[in-house]
Amino acid sequence: MIEIKHKDSGALLFQGESFEGKKLDGAKWAGADLREMDLSGLKLERADLHGADMTGAIMVGTDLQGAILTNALMDGIDLTNGILTEAVAKNVTLRDAKLDGATMRYANLQGADLTGASLKGVDASMTNLRGNLNDVDLSNADIRGADFTGANLTGANLTGANMLDAKLAGAKLMRAKMTNSIGPTGKKYGAAPTPVAGKPWWKFWE
Repeated sequence: MIEIKHKDSGALLFQGESFEGKKLDGAKWAGADLREMDLSGLKLERADLHGADMTGAIMVGTDLQGAILTNALMDGIDLTNGILTEAVAKNVTLRDAKLDGATMRYANLQGADLTGASLKGVDASMTNLRGNLNDVDLSNADIRGADFTGANLTGANLTGANMLDAKLAGAKLMRAKMTNSIGPTGKKYGAAPTPVAGKPWWKFWE
């Protein structure tokens, strides 16, 4: 028997022998305790997961298109190949999370903490990533038009990433790896340039 309860009140939000055949799009699971649950492959489009605790959950291939994930706890989650297109995930915590191959176009992750998260090969084009991306792995990611304004990308791996038209004003990029990436102006970035005092690294494409 599967039971999903509110993490604070204990109120029952879902009960069933399995998720098979259940209509879960638009599910009202705000504040749910989903820690370490296996929710792989579920269709949770437009679900309300505001403030839910999904720490360590397994959600491989799960469809969260348009879902509300604001203030959710998602540290250590496995969202490999998940769908987060147009999801609203402001101030979400995704520390050490795995989102390799995920699709998250037009998602809003403003204020999110993705410290140490793996987003290899993600499609995060036009996504709001104005948060903490310290040591994040965005290698070979499609981040065209993404908004990193003021983001912390210290130690980020941007190797092979496509950053065409990305917004990087005020972003912190100390120790970032950018070999073979495509910069905001469309020019390919090769070996690390000779440092020039006061000159942001993306200016080297100009």
